[in-house]
Amino acid sequence: MNFATRMNGLGGDAAIEVFTQAKQLEDKGRNIVHLEIGQPDFKTPQNIREVAFQAMNDGYTTYTPSAGLLKLREVIAEHISQTRNISVNSDEVVVMPGAKPVIFFTLLALINPGDEVIYPNPGFPVYESVINLVGGKPIPLPLLEELDFQFSIDNLVNSISEKTKLLILNSPHNPTGSVLIPEYLETIAKLAVKHNFYILSDEIYSHLMYNSKFTSIISFPSMKERTILLDGHSKTYAMTGWRLGYSVSPKAIAEKLDQLMLNSNSCACSFTQIAGIEAIKNSHNFVKEMFLEFKQRREIIVDGLNSIPGINCRKPAGAFYVFPNVKQLQISCEKLADYLLVEAGVALLPGAAYGKFGDGYLRLSYANSIENIQLGISKIKMAIAKLY
Repeated sequence: MNFATRMNGLGGDAAIEVFTQAKQLEDKGRNIVHLEIGQPDFKTPQNIREVAFQAMNDGYTTYTPSAGLLKLREVIAEHISQTRNISVNSDEVVVMPGAKPVIFFTLLALINPGDEVIYPNPGFPVYESVINLVGGKPIPLPLLEELDFQFSIDNLVNSISEKTKLLILNSPHNPTGSVLIPEYLETIAKLAVKHNFYILSDEIYSHLMYNSKFTSIISFPSMKERTILLDGHSKTYAMTGWRLGYSVSPKAIAEKLDQLMLNSNSCACSFTQIAGIEAIKNSHNFVKEMFLEFKQRREIIVDGLNSIPGINCRKPAGAFYVFPNVKQLQISCEKLADYLLVEAGVALLPGAAYGKFGDGYLRLSYANSIENIQLGISKIKMAIAKLY
């Protein structure tokens, strides 16, 4: 078939692909430890579920405005105002079915063919994929292990050109768990103003900060008018399947994102939006409990990986991923990931799936129980010992 050439730039989702392979092995009777999926293993809190059920009974099963219910947008505006120390209005918020559409629609709205978009590498594969789809030029910004998987400011400066239209930031970061420190963000903000480019700030893991308080680039002077903030309910409230995300941006950009919503999804699910209000307003204890559990798991998985000869793992500052260096094992990270799935029954991801600067690493999610994490580490250790 003759497909549009723009489809050639679209990539896949390695986590879903490996998950599918792992499920196929499970269907054949294998026991698989799942460390590949970035999905909290907690149930959505009961209060959120109950509100959703009641909302359906109350008639919230119809269309909503394409930008989302006003009362949800008001709650989000208040939440972002309080957590980012800025003033946000409801007309600057667009509710979407998940956070991925924020990436997609921002690039559709802002990027013309030939415009350059700087993005973190390794990084969430959708960034590069959609940059290619809209005809932009992806400019990878290497995240360096020696800088705790932050990028060099010099590299950023050298990546900026007169064609730079957008810089994508993701902090806390998938797949490395790194966090951009405030001093970096301040410098980035000044560069954005100086060179007149926008920022897409992916803050989906903002509630998972282990060593410090979360800081958003939108909080810095002159940045609210040039930042598109991405956040959502999936990771914070264990609501991945509910598909509820949102953007906060200047009103002119929000209007374009709303227009794209209208022409694609019509709106996010109505009763999910009502549940989203409950999540933000009344789920603080759950968020704290889940955070403390992830913090404990982080210690266990980092210590476990560092006990395996040939693997070196830095402790992540945020999110729920580790990104261990496996270069000493002298086997490609792709082959190693395949081997560990088939031989050890542990599903994880090769770092190269997140870009060329992820080569030589693995990504493991510790959004799984301590028991399964310990079992996975034990299986990895035994399987690697068989290699030598």
